[in-house]
Amino acid sequence: MKKILSLLALLLALVMAATACSTPVADPAQDVPAAAEAALTKDLVILFTSDVHCGVDQGWGVDGLASLRDNIGKDNHVVLVDNGDFIQGEPIGTMTDGKALVELMNAVGYDVATPGNHEFDYGMDNFLTLANEVATFPYISANFTKEGKTVFDPYIIKEYDGVKVAFVGISTPKTITSSTPTYFQDENGNYIYSFCQDTTGEGVYTAVQTAVDAARGEGAKYVVAMGHLGNEAECSPWTSAEVIQNTTGIDILLDGHAHETNEGNLVKNKEDKDVLRVACGTKLANIGYVTIGVDGKLTSGNYVANGDVVAALDDATAALEETLKTVVAKSEVPLYIYDPVAVADDGSPVRIIRNAETNLGDLCADAYRILSGADVGFVNGGGIRVQIDAGDITLNDILLVHPFGNAMCVVEVTGQQILDALEWGAHVFPGQNGGWLQVSGLTYELHSYIESSVTQDENGMFTGVAGEYRVKNVKVGGEDLDLTKVYTLASHNYMLKSAGDGFSMFVGTKVLQDEVMLDNQVLITYITDVLGGVVGEAYANPYGEGRIVGVEEKPAE
Repeated sequence: MKKILSLLALLLALVMAATACSTPVADPAQDVPAAAEAALTKDLVILFTSDVHCGVDQGWGVDGLASLRDNIGKDNHVVLVDNGDFIQGEPIGTMTDGKALVELMNAVGYDVATPGNHEFDYGMDNFLTLANEVATFPYISANFTKEGKTVFDPYIIKEYDGVKVAFVGISTPKTITSSTPTYFQDENGNYIYSFCQDTTGEGVYTAVQTAVDAARGEGAKYVVAMGHLGNEAECSPWTSAEVIQNTTGIDILLDGHAHETNEGNLVKNKEDKDVLRVACGTKLANIGYVTIGVDGKLTSGNYVANGDVVAALDDATAALEETLKTVVAKSEVPLYIYDPVAVADDGSPVRIIRNAETNLGDLCADAYRILSGADVGFVNGGGIRVQIDAGDITLNDILLVHPFGNAMCVVEVTGQQILDALEWGAHVFPGQNGGWLQVSGLTYELHSYIESSVTQDENGMFTGVAGEYRVKNVKVGGEDLDLTKVYTLASHNYMLKSAGDGFSMFVGTKVLQDEVMLDNQVLITYITDVLGGVVGEAYANPYGEGRIVGVEEKPAE
């Protein structure tokens, strides 16, 4: 668990090699009269993390992060912020409901954080307790509201040499569907929590603009937006670029949610002024930074460093380690969520679990269907988080595949509901979608030349299909799908009972098996009891057994 990162000469070289924006941005707030008399006497370095997903011992680790912050602080002002999705993603989060992670954030010395969608995965009450009673730093969000009032302060102002710097939090409205929708409802199913979502984006733009204007009104010379937004098409109309383009007064936007690594690009705001947008990836592989120089210039990039918060990390993880090493099964083949061949332009692996069939997706979906005895099994691609190498499978491996603690359910559904679910799962294809369905017990064709015509409400919930379906030739058990027939469907409570990922077509269906086994136990039990403890050649093809067939061109008449 501990990392030996004490080669100071090497670290210095790496720090010096960190990439900054090739063209520094001129002081974006030099025309703000309220702060004209104040000036920085030394640089202000904003360190930021996002999408850590419990990877506190990965990349440079929280120990390296703390050391970097301390070293920079010797000669500069420094502030450390997090852009969300810190507390979920690995067993240390699952087994402590995120508390161990917030305690680690306290130990590292975070100054402020904004909630991501996965901060809510252990329930609303749990997160509010963590935020209000455990965290020693404030959470901020301009657009997270309860019955019309912000749950946290929209922004916080910090002062350096008399210069006021505002930090404005922005949480993705995708939270409503990418976490568990029922967490945001009252006992009658009415939404009482909101992220200012609507189909135009205006709700978010207005909330952000109101917070920015208020911070400027308090004399903020610089405004730093901490956005858990992302810049992917599926996040529209709430992408980080769209928020910048539809507001004024933001100087810097630190972005999260998409796991993007971006050392700095300029986006024009509503007044055609440049805003610096930066992102730092996931799992502490990078520690992002933006420096506000004494001359007002902005530079940005990635820092790497060494440090020591090992004691706090060890306290949080030592009790779990031996149990997590327990071997529960074996696999004769690698089980994939990434393409085994293709790589991205930057050399990183290409994730396909959210827009293609994979052998691990087949395995997980089979586990639900076969253990439950249902006709069909569904697993959302966003619920399958890591791949498994050939060889021993440990408890830790299984918990990392399914870290959410969802529980298996079986419901009665019509063929029409199955078709609608498949269409909804594929509606952003070829883009990635956490609601992309890995399937068992059925096959289908995805005619991607047909533009998606699914409709959704302001909360991102499926409401129907306005035109031709992209999903065709669905067969259940080798027979054509009957839209009026009743089938049994196995998945988990997140999708079937709570409309997770927007699967509203299942709300109110008859529940035959209700939360009978946790998702990770479903997978373990299937491998040990049904497969005899060994995942074999039946799952050898990285791209699955052909349950999902892509059709890119319209067939000849």
